[in-house]
Amino acid sequence: MAVLGAGSWGTTFAKILTDSGADVVLWARRPELAREISEARRNSDYLPGVNLPVGLRATSRLDLALAGAEMVFVSVPSQSLRENLKQVEPYLAENAIIISLMKGVERATGMRMSSVIEEVLRIDPDRIAAISGPNLALEIAKEQPTGAVVSSASLETAQAVAKLATNRYFRSYVNTDVIGTEFGGVLKNLIAVAIGIVDGVGYGENTKASIITRGLVEMTDFAVAYGAQPETLAGLAGLGDLIATCQSPLSRNNTAGRLLGQGYSINDVVKQMQQTTEGLASVKPILELARAKGVEMPIVEQVRQVLDGTLNPRDIAPHLTTDSGEPQGERTLDDGQAHGGASLWGAFQRTLDQLRHGGRGAGSPRP
Repeated sequence: MAVLGAGSWGTTFAKILTDSGADVVLWARRPELAREISEARRNSDYLPGVNLPVGLRATSRLDLALAGAEMVFVSVPSQSLRENLKQVEPYLAENAIIISLMKGVERATGMRMSSVIEEVLRIDPDRIAAISGPNLALEIAKEQPTGAVVSSASLETAQAVAKLATNRYFRSYVNTDVIGTEFGGVLKNLIAVAIGIVDGVGYGENTKASIITRGLVEMTDFAVAYGAQPETLAGLAGLGDLIATCQSPLSRNNTAGRLLGQGYSINDVVKQMQQTTEGLASVKPILELARAKGVEMPIVEQVRQVLDGTLNPRDIAPHLTTDSGEPQGERTLDDGQAHGGASLWGAFQRTLDQLRHGGRGAGSPRP
């Protein structure tokens, strides 16, 4: 196995695989970090205090990391994935399975990570998988039990990856809903930023519970509009990841939101964050994708306004839990009934559009 990216999650997943009995090489961009992992069994920059397994090897050379790798787990910043894949391609073994550990969309195209992998490497979707779930890296590195979902268009591929990524503290489940699994991981980051903002302002648990609940509705409406199964968003890749990311100080997105709520500018927040905060980069492309499908996302829209400096964080909470001053049903179906069936008709039209265009709306960006 090869794991590309020696940040907190890449290193943690390399540990998961090694502890599961796999032969793993971790690629680190910086030679000094690769040496520390191989020799000191530590990654002090990203996983302070964690001892890494003896069997885990690290290198800063892509060719050595990928030599003979049957599975390649990719954990690099989503915005640099395309360029990283171009460097990786010459060293990939024939028929290697590529697994995305990333939770973002490409800003320029709005594409999910598995779609970028498919386009750049020109490989069959059956050789691509994505992993998502309530996976705060430091907790897992300390071997606190949790689960995740391995998703692939091929159930056989998902099962093969899940078998290798299961041990006494990490359990992998499987599904074939790649769209729902990936979008769940992306969208919960945006809701976590919102939770961080209201936390930084000083609002309490009622506000946060309302945002999490309505945020899950936004996540589900968006993902289903792009062809996901709604039950995926109620599972580990949706609700599970949402809860963990929104309530934990270990969450980079939650932390970034909290700093925004405390009055820091977006530039100051980016400077303070040691690692990539995917939620900040995903807000605008997700809203563009939502507009293409006619999906309303009032919570994410308010986050965008805070990021742009057009909304005071203190004014955010009254707007986050509703997009209208009129009484609304709690679910989309109820909203449609209250407003002459408009929302329900919109969902029906989206379904017909997906059927006509093979799962993608006419003229809409490819997710």
